[in-house]
Amino acid sequence: MLNLNALPPLKSLRAFEAAARHLNFRLAAEELHVTQGAVAQHIRGLEATLGVLLFQREPRRLVLTEKGRRYHLRVREAFEMIEQATADLVVKKSRVTLSVTPTFAAKWLLPRLPLFAAKHPAIDLRIQASEGLADFYVDGVDMAVRQMKAPAYSKLQATLLLRHEAIAVCSPYIKRKIRVSADLWKQRLLVDSHNLWPQLAQKLGMPGVPASTKTIQFNQTSLAIDAAVAGQGVALVARCFIESDVEQRRLVVVGRQVVNDNTDFYLVAPFSLSVGSDADVVWGWLKEQAGV
Repeated sequence: MLNLNALPPLKSLRAFEAAARHLNFRLAAEELHVTQGAVAQHIRGLEATLGVLLFQREPRRLVLTEKGRRYHLRVREAFEMIEQATADLVVKKSRVTLSVTPTFAAKWLLPRLPLFAAKHPAIDLRIQASEGLADFYVDGVDMAVRQMKAPAYSKLQATLLLRHEAIAVCSPYIKRKIRVSADLWKQRLLVDSHNLWPQLAQKLGMPGVPASTKTIQFNQTSLAIDAAVAGQGVALVARCFIESDVEQRRLVVVGRQVVNDNTDFYLVAPFSLSVGSDADVVWGWLKEQAGV
């Protein structure tokens, strides 16, 4: 039966194991982040408790006695067993890095991350939000989602994740001001970096956006969406980014026109992505969430 009261103090055993391994009190102290005097005190206390001399203190070196050597082997073995038992118990997380644009992260990915964490708790998913192109090898990125035309890469695999179908949306308050299509151009247009308003105007049979129409320019689509929710105007943004806002009536759709700039959202990764790996699990989960 295990008698914990018969065991020497754990701190003394740690000091002894480190000192016996290094055969140097100073190095043992540095490893344990204590003073050299504290290590020496722990060793003296352990020798007193055991009634055994563990070290021979010589002028320029530290030498284990025969009993000290045998004791160190068993103590080290015990620590290694504790280390292994702890490692077996703790779930080791595998890291997967996904590069996405800031708007994709904020409006599509983040609301779904709790589902991923619940389904795959052992995968440490890292999100890099950037508008720039990802370098899979230099940046350590496993896969990326980018809005672009159908890719024709020779070194990368790509799959269509989401269609870029831009629709006009605004708050319910602004929508009450729009009864006919001409009323749309009397509202403030929230323009993102894609600026699809000229295409929408042409679809409505107009040469372009009326010069009298007021606009606010944003460099991020997510900002245009937030401004629309706040009632600051009408945004023309990808349907996939505002589905929950429309469902919860924070935004309402204006008209039935859908515009596209010949780009869509693609999931891209090197061909070296291993089937069955954690990165492959993330790849499959993203496709599942997109309904691909």
